[in-house]
Amino acid sequence: MADDNDDGFDAAVERHRLILSAEERESVRKLATWMREGLAGLETDAGPVTEAIADRALDLSLFEQGAMLRDGRLTSVALVEAYLRRIEGRDGAYRAFYLVDRDGAVAAAREADAAFAQGLDISHLQGIPVGIKDLIDVQGLPTTANAPGRRDAVAAADAVVIERLRKAGAVVIGKLATYEWGTVGPDNRGLFPPARNPWSLEHITGGSSSGSAVAVAGGLLRTTLGTDTGGSLRGPAFYCGVVGLKPTFGLVPRGGVLPMSDSMDHVGPMSATVAEAAATLDVVADFPPGVSAAERLGQQITGLRIGYARSWFAGNGQTAPAVLAAMDAAVSTLSQLGAVVQEVELPDYFAIEVAAAAILHKESFDFHAENLRQRPEDFGRRAFLSLAAGLAVTEEELAKAWGAGSVFRQEVDKLLLSHDALITVGALTTALLAAPFEKEAVWTPMRTIGFNVSGHPVLALPVGFDGGLPIGMQVIGKHYDEARIVQIGDAFERATDHSLQRPSAIS
Repeated sequence: MADDNDDGFDAAVERHRLILSAEERESVRKLATWMREGLAGLETDAGPVTEAIADRALDLSLFEQGAMLRDGRLTSVALVEAYLRRIEGRDGAYRAFYLVDRDGAVAAAREADAAFAQGLDISHLQGIPVGIKDLIDVQGLPTTANAPGRRDAVAAADAVVIERLRKAGAVVIGKLATYEWGTVGPDNRGLFPPARNPWSLEHITGGSSSGSAVAVAGGLLRTTLGTDTGGSLRGPAFYCGVVGLKPTFGLVPRGGVLPMSDSMDHVGPMSATVAEAAATLDVVADFPPGVSAAERLGQQITGLRIGYARSWFAGNGQTAPAVLAAMDAAVSTLSQLGAVVQEVELPDYFAIEVAAAAILHKESFDFHAENLRQRPEDFGRRAFLSLAAGLAVTEEELAKAWGAGSVFRQEVDKLLLSHDALITVGALTTALLAAPFEKEAVWTPMRTIGFNVSGHPVLALPVGFDGGLPIGMQVIGKHYDEARIVQIGDAFERATDHSLQRPSAIS
């Protein structure tokens, strides 16, 4: 019979019919007693997530954050509060946010945590904070467009893309900086001071989705939403070293999004990696059932045919040597990964740039014409002048511009009949110094706007650096074939470390 003081040890030995010498029995008893006493001192409740755990999660991918949310190592509330602390500590310098909705974000995070507790697994964005460019309506928050006349323009309802984010369990954390009405910038005379490039506060971010790029580059968020009418997702991606994904025209609904040019406006994600951009696009896009931008993530690109539009920028005197070298190295990497690369000729860039600019200015002027006449004080002067330029475009000239756009689209489509994707540069230089932009609008040498007229999906991602500033490339795909350009970008990203680089001041 077991001794009453042995905590059941002897009884357990007898029950399992183990044969032990007296010396062995005592040795096992000591080990068992040590384990029992140690276990008795353990907390049965894991307790709250510490700030340190949440802070360390901020620089993980949203997929890694999601894994922690699902297994209980992290809560959405703790994650949101950690991001809020980082935003408070960093955004005074970066100015990515116009407005941080602390109360709304924490409330949404509690809902996400409750869903996890109920065993609901809705999407990769469940419980993940997302920032929204301030051209997109979020119910109860102002949609200012950085325009003086919209300081108090509180949205009565969510834009369609915000409805979809909420349905997916994402946490809307605030509104992000934009150039006024998506036009020109940076401009210190705007409603809010312009966002600043985390790689160098003295250089531009690109626009107009400036805050979306800065929030990601500055480590304030993993993914955001922006808009793109002439390169407004891709330019900031190139200049700030993040990923921008302009979807096929019309794939993402624009209900509740302030327009700039109705035939060229796109809504899409800006994210830390290609995979995170794809996951975000999948939530907001009108993909058919079973279709996903992320469906080919991780797949090899062996045998894919890629057309390299090198001549579109290589012979231009403004192209920085480091940009050309980075592009050639990126294409070499894709070749080493098994892609079949061939140089191709895109139509003259100047022709499509002029045509696209005429369409953009004409459509934006027509939208704003009455307010430009009746309420000029509602606009900053630089945005007013940019919008007013459209008054000079005649209907005949607009038709001519559309004709040029149609030719460009047909030529790109023709190339894509024999290629899975096309690649070209994003911008001819790295980010320019911001100071000259305060005197007047400065032309930035990008290669983006033609694909707004043609409507093709384009992925922008970093491929290198020059003088500490990022360089970016574009991957152009067939209409509605976002999955292919995501596959190519993801393969490149996995083979390089460009997407892992972050500004030294915040690493």
